Amino acid sequence: MPELPEVETVRRGLTPAMEGRRILAARANRADLRFPFPERFAERLSGTRVERLDRRAKYLLARLGSGETLLMHLGMSGRFSIEADDLSRQPGDFVYAPAANPAHDHAVFEMEGGATVTYNDPRRFGFMTLFPTEAEDAQPFLASLGPEPGSNAFSGAHLDAALKGRRSSIKAALLDQKVVAGLGNIYVCEALWRARISPKRIAATIPGARAERLAHAVRAVIAEAIEAGGSTLRDYAGADGAMGYFQHRFDVYGREGEACRTPDCGGTVIRTVQQARSSFHCPGCQR
Repeated sequence: MPELPEVETVRRGLTPAMEGRRILAARANRADLRFPFPERFAERLSGTRVERLDRRAKYLLARLGSGETLLMHLGMSGRFSIEADDLSRQPGDFVYAPAANPAHDHAVFEMEGGATVTYNDPRRFGFMTLFPTEAEDAQPFLASLGPEPGSNAFSGAHLDAALKGRRSSIKAALLDQKVVAGLGNIYVCEALWRARISPKRIAATIPGARAERLAHAVRAVIAEAIEAGGSTLRDYAGADGAMGYFQHRFDVYGREGEACRTPDCGGTVIRTVQQARSSFHCPGCQR
């Protein structure tokens, strides 16, 4: 599933085609994705302006001139594509990915300015919903989210408080969106390696110096991944059709059996399974 850097990459790719532009016509090509499309979906969107395109955790939020917000989630295989005469409005100096199968084009937005934005999702685990923007704090998908990794609210002190008394593993705690918003399996593995913390360590033992190291590592990994255009695993691609390049920088994820990159460590990366997900770490330097 795309994580925060991938979703932020998509947001940045969609912004030139959507932000400040009117949706001339919207269309849903089926009744549902993971959940049914909202009632009168096309009618409520057609003719309204996208005032701003935001992101919260792994959700895209189109702030509409109608006073509603369109919330969009990519699920496991969802992707947006942009068709426009002016290709310079599709940012990203990348190698372009193969075209998505049009049989899975489930939502289409014809935008003021000539661009057509299409949502394609073969597995249909993504979804879209509409809600009054003023009622955002009450939305179940957003109400309990923790701070963004790049926000001032996320710090070692925040982790001190959030992890106090937690008996789960630190990896499970970081995957809890109430602790920190937007992290997933890949970037948790990478951040824990940088902080020299085992993914198996009990979360309650992190507060203090470890929490400061971990907060710094999370911030750095997320910032670098966004800069690199996210990571590409299986279906993920940015809104410009581009594949992300951060996977070429992975220090631990997917490197089972390879030498640890920590200077003078001499250890070997191993793979374990936690909560049905692969964890990669070096037992030599991650404690």
